[in-house]
Amino acid sequence: MRQRRQSPVRSRRAHDFEAFVAGAAGRLLHAATLLTGEPPRRNPQAQQLLVAALAHTYAQWDRLRDEDPYDATRAELATRFARTAWRHHRTSGGLLSRLTPQERLILVLRLYEGVAEEQTAALLGLPVERVRAICARAVAALRDPAPSGTGTGTGARPRYRAAGAS
Repeated sequence: MRQRRQSPVRSRRAHDFEAFVAGAAGRLLHAATLLTGEPPRRNPQAQQLLVAALAHTYAQWDRLRDEDPYDATRAELATRFARTAWRHHRTSGGLLSRLTPQERLILVLRLYEGVAEEQTAALLGLPVERVRAICARAVAALRDPAPSGTGTGTGARPRYRAAGAS
């Protein structure tokens, strides 16, 4: 079979996109893994989420001339996660698995990615105060040593006293 030759424009586009992916894929995959709540080494949902976001970025590549492709991909990743968050409600033991999907999304955008509250609120269609409150609640939940509802984590105070204890 004959091999197809790429035009110089298409070749440059592919090369530029490959360079972008080589530089940004690791951080984006880590963000996706935090969003899905999966463990870092077993993260098929995060990988699927990232591939879909990167495919969208590649399709939009020529239109991103004045935009940062990382920001566009991160926004697409967040949007895709938000649309499919119901799938990620039950997590399998990742770092942020104790949080709700919305808490994970806001925490990853605000603290891991460093996106401003105003930008996060605009991206998610929420008021800034709501983003601030959800972020504070998520941080407080992560600081709590006991998983919610158990009261038995390291350093947690018991919720009741045994009979006869003084």
